[in-house]
Amino acid sequence: MEIKVLGTACSKCKSLEKITLEAVNELGLNATVTKEEDIIKIMQYGVMRTPGLVIDEKVVISGRIPSLKELKSMLTQ
Repeated sequence: MEIKVLGTACSKCKSLEKITLEAVNELGLNATVTKEEDIIKIMQYGVMRTPGLVIDEKVVISGRIPSLKELKSMLTQ
């Protein structure tokens, strides 16, 4: 599984990265989590409001931070 956190160095983007790593660790997933900060690359995903979350090249979140429970649910579907 490939997970990308889209966003600049804002606090919401950092929070999304943190809970994403926490969810992956708690679930014991074999996943690669990367952070994309290049605004051009972020816009190529169609994300106009950060933070954004991409799972296996599909945008699943844009403009908000999900709860840990919601994020875990997304990662296990």
